[in-house]
Amino acid sequence: MKLNRLVAAAFAAGLISAPAHAEPLKAVATFSILGDLVSQVGGDRVAVETLVGPDGDAHVFSPSPADAKKVAEAKIVFENGLGLEGWMSRIAKSAGSKAPVIVASKGVSAREMEDEDGAHAHSHGHEVADPHAWQDARNVKTYVANIRDGLVAADPEGKAAYEANAAAYLTKLDALDAEIRAAWEKVPAERRKIITSHDAFGYYSAAYGLEILAPQGVSTEAEASARDVARIIRQIRAEKIPAVFVENITDKRLTQRIAKETGAKIGGALYSDALSPKDGPAGTYLDMMRSNLRELTAALSS
Repeated sequence: MKLNRLVAAAFAAGLISAPAHAEPLKAVATFSILGDLVSQVGGDRVAVETLVGPDGDAHVFSPSPADAKKVAEAKIVFENGLGLEGWMSRIAKSAGSKAPVIVASKGVSAREMEDEDGAHAHSHGHEVADPHAWQDARNVKTYVANIRDGLVAADPEGKAAYEANAAAYLTKLDALDAEIRAAWEKVPAERRKIITSHDAFGYYSAAYGLEILAPQGVSTEAEASARDVARIIRQIRAEKIPAVFVENITDKRLTQRIAKETGAKIGGALYSDALSPKDGPAGTYLDMMRSNLRELTAALSS
């Protein structure tokens, strides 16, 4: 009893602050990059579970019963949209979830690209939305606004906190975008050409002035054809493309083969669709973009 009176007196004196809310809002994000963005806006008011974790590939993800349980228990669910999570409707149905689903990319001006089942332009594939919109930092400002509004609707008492967190993060995104642009201005335009293992950097290319070739299409589910690989090898040789990069979610053998046959340098790992573990170089979205920038500019500047 004496201890309880001491605690009560401490609260009254303002020495101990009461928690802002009894229990964090349970949120699910479909993949690690989006999970980080939700955490940045949600702060300590939100407990975020991620379905596709660090170094995971959302293109080929197969949900488990444990994932359905996470969705069933969530009060709000965040997905990228733009066709990234073809499995999401199945898991939501399996979970019987009534939670609102917020499409983080809503409002982004989507690029179009060849569907993975057709592979490339010489095939009969059709155009689909490119889901990798987060590779342009300006698009992530739209993600943050959608996340903020979704959280406010689900937890009105947290409105001030969500708005403040979002505003602070938007400032960081503006700084990141300016940093990326300034770094690329130092790389000669004729050297801004690379090969990556799948076509995940179209938004980055358009935003920051880099030419990127990829033997795979939008999805890592697509197998690069022999004709695609031969075409890229010819193009590397003709245009003297200086570097080949491997992504953290893909099989390294294809890009290693291309590098061996062309003499192009193998650059460091790029993070396209997933963060690294927390203790890695790309544990957050901001860290991921800066890690990619360092690897790219180092390989192309030398």
